[in-house]
Amino acid sequence: MRIERIELQLLKMPLKSPFTTSFGSLWEKHFILVSAHGEGVTGYGESTAMPFPFYNEETTDTVWYMLENFLIPALRHVELFHPDELEPVFANIRRNFMAKAALEGAIWDLYCKQQGIPLSRALGGTKTEIAVGVSIGIQPTTKQLLETVEKHLAEGYKKIKIKIKPGYDVEPIRAIRKQFGADVPLMADANSAYSLDDVPLLQQLDEYGLLMIEQPLSHDDIIDHARLQAQLQTPICLDESIHTVADARKAVELCSCKIINIKIGRVGGLTAAKRIHDYCQEQNVPVWCGGMLEAGVGRAHNIAITSLSNFSIPGDTSASNRYWQEDLVEPAIDFVRPGYLAVPGRAGIGYTLRPQVIQKYLLKEQSATLA
Repeated sequence: MRIERIELQLLKMPLKSPFTTSFGSLWEKHFILVSAHGEGVTGYGESTAMPFPFYNEETTDTVWYMLENFLIPALRHVELFHPDELEPVFANIRRNFMAKAALEGAIWDLYCKQQGIPLSRALGGTKTEIAVGVSIGIQPTTKQLLETVEKHLAEGYKKIKIKIKPGYDVEPIRAIRKQFGADVPLMADANSAYSLDDVPLLQQLDEYGLLMIEQPLSHDDIIDHARLQAQLQTPICLDESIHTVADARKAVELCSCKIINIKIGRVGGLTAAKRIHDYCQEQNVPVWCGGMLEAGVGRAHNIAITSLSNFSIPGDTSASNRYWQEDLVEPAIDFVRPGYLAVPGRAGIGYTLRPQVIQKYLLKEQSATLA
């Protein structure tokens, strides 16, 4: 494959409403759009990093710096035949998974467009549509939480995920179960807000038949999660702790979790995401695709990876209008039927970018020639 030029664009888009987790509230999303040009076509990737290092150590600024100074220069004088070959090219650059994933995603899209095949098929996906859930941030009142859940259930979402933190955990879950019953697929995402001192509190959640509780303990922990899982009926899902296939293997062997969330940015790209998927499938561990408030390009990559067979739990890739007044891609990413998104059949990510929207939210841009 031929890569002639890489372009970076920093954008800032306002959210339709604030999104609140145990980390804090977000009113707008900064992200980097990566464009890889070659043979008359362009592939697109999107950084999932936030402006602050609260979810992980990366930020929008560090991603830009790593792309500009290390990752893009590493591509010069390198001949690639397939995106999987990027992994050894970047091997000497430690971590910086979101930066790697943004560039790798653009190159995957470019490769698929040059080959004339959909990204989902290139990854080994088999689905023509995917079931999706919705992630609900911490709400100011229980009334607002219940109204939000009711709205999304009416829209057809197949899983409800609520964010929890100490002081906002058992009561909101109890309220949801009381109003909507035990059949609603419900999970809680703790974003590392608890410790082993909270075992008695977390055991109370067993009463409510949750699909899972996501990352209750430290962001870098596997050991304590094993101790906690042994004391819970509710499956633990690991998110922030899993960056590599080796992390997944350790978590499974230690019985630290029963489910794994795969985020493309967190694990360093589509190649790594597929490898973790394949390992979990061999171990009969279900996976699902987490979200990072992506715009259309990142959302399209999520749809493609979710088309793989072991993504058996609805992920967080909701319709674009859940978060954005206007998105970067067309056609709009919307339900083909309630709770389901189509897996595009066109080459690459299957969506066309909207230059006028990109220009509206553009903060800065830079280009680097490789060929």
